[in-house]
Amino acid sequence: MKNKVQLIGNIGKDPVVTVTEKGKKVARFSVATNESKRNKEGEWETLTTWHQVVAWGSAAELVEKKAGKGLEVAISGKLNQRNYTSKEGQKKLITEIIAQNMMIVSKNKPHKRPF
Repeated sequence: MKNKVQLIGNIGKDPVVTVTEKGKKVARFSVATNESKRNKEGEWETLTTWHQVVAWGSAAELVEKKAGKGLEVAISGKLNQRNYTSKEGQKKLITEIIAQNMMIVSKNKPHKRPF
């Protein structure tokens, strides 16, 4: 079985694009996905999950040019976990999606445009 993630959601904030010490471009942004379900009272409620997404190299350049807050995107990639120790000495675990393919799917766009 392969490490594969696919989701469709909305970008929460404009992507933050930086350049590493080795000169490689990286874009970081969050994507919200929604799920509807009935609560105990039988009423529909929407649950939102936030996903951290990272795009590298040419994918980061395309994100920088075309992606922004509120845009609905389809993303496929792989799940990555990394950890570090904070300045306070606490161990932190970060789970993020490394984007390999992205497509704009916003309803206000006339055509789907692959990244």
